[in-house]
Amino acid sequence: MPRTDSSKSRHPPSSAAAVLAESVDDAAFSTTLAKGLVVLEAFRGGSTLLGNMELSTLTGIPRPTVARLTHTLAELGYLRYDAERSKYRVGARALRIAHPLLAGMQFRQVARPMMQELALSVRGTVSIGLLDATSMIYVETARSGDVGPHVPDIGMPIPVALTAMGRAAAATLPPADADRLERNIAAEDSGLWTAFRDKYRAGIVQCKSRGFCTCWGEYIASIHAVAAPLFHASESKQSFSINCGIPAFRLQPGQLEAEIGPRIAALADSIRAIVGHTELAPPRKTKKITSGGT
Repeated sequence: MPRTDSSKSRHPPSSAAAVLAESVDDAAFSTTLAKGLVVLEAFRGGSTLLGNMELSTLTGIPRPTVARLTHTLAELGYLRYDAERSKYRVGARALRIAHPLLAGMQFRQVARPMMQELALSVRGTVSIGLLDATSMIYVETARSGDVGPHVPDIGMPIPVALTAMGRAAAATLPPADADRLERNIAAEDSGLWTAFRDKYRAGIVQCKSRGFCTCWGEYIASIHAVAAPLFHASESKQSFSINCGIPAFRLQPGQLEAEIGPRIAALADSIRAIVGHTELAPPRKTKKITSGGT
């Protein structure tokens, strides 16, 4: 009998591969479709051109199956075959899938000029992220010229637990969803959760008390960041936050918390006013922080 876990669509595992592995006993689950999506997800930053053997190694799917999937995806336009290299790259049609999602976030276009103004002022990046499982996905970004080694782009994922953006998004969640997110992070990487749990929770406390949280190079050592919660859309179950990342060498002592943090929180207030969200999230009890900081 097919499973009917309604929470799965709201809190999916971190990849199509994870769903495929968990769905072997689900009679309603299409493994062929899932394998095709696993192949598509193998194309990430730094892996833009892949052959069938590489895809088989990355996904664990047998090479003959991969060959049928890539051929089909190429015929449909979701992959494009490079005959000179005998490899595939993502095709333009893949962008069509993202457009309906992005089109439903009209506040991005209204927010972008304000984001660009702040990015130029602090000589960094300002980005909006959407919570997806245990990652944040950039859905809008603005930047000044040279912003260092991390250049955000729409569609790029970053981890929730290690980033100010992720902690700020977690601060928007209703209590049950916030607890589920913690369990998912711990299940996905128990070592990472043990190492960063206290800083993660401290970031949520910061958001509740100050309107923003800080991250001192925990994701990328040379980039320091602040982030503020935006809102949790109850109908679509989408949680958003906004961050500002700056190369560490550009920051004066105390500037991140005293100046840039309040500015990102004020920008979040302005965006919420435009969208019409006045509440960040229902109140929740904060778990005790035993050690660590932000």
